Amino acid sequence: MYKNILIATDGSDLAAGAVKSGVSLAKTIDAKVTAVTVSEPFHWFEPNMVEGAETAYTEGAKRTAAATLESVLNTARAASVPCETVHAVDQFPYKGIIDVAKAKGCDLIVMASHGRQGMAAVVLGSQTVKVLTHSAIPVLVCH
Repeated sequence: MYKNILIATDGSDLAAGAVKSGVSLAKTIDAKVTAVTVSEPFHWFEPNMVEGAETAYTEGAKRTAAATLESVLNTARAASVPCETVHAVDQFPYKGIIDVAKAKGCDLIVMASHGRQGMAAVVLGSQTVKVLTHSAIPVLVCH
């Protein structure tokens, strides 16, 4: 069965449900958890952008990621499930999730989905759909 479950989170309430489900599954099957959150790198939109914007963005992303991952770590600790946390930076969050899963030897990815259908899913895109499409590792989607 699964030994290392990657739980992808963006810190949202919806993702918190997937965190709880992933940790609960890990506890049930005696697996460990690797939690990941992915930040997109800073992009310069114009040459006259305010000096220091990149540093402020990067530091803010690190603080947000740390808080997001601390929440997962606390959930895992409360359930006595071993947990490693990773803050990845990738232009494409779905790719960052898959890359971390591969690098850490994860055999299941758990993540949330907003459950959008039809044109909303196409127009808004979905990191979950992209992970499902591109991952060779099984994916458990929590609604």
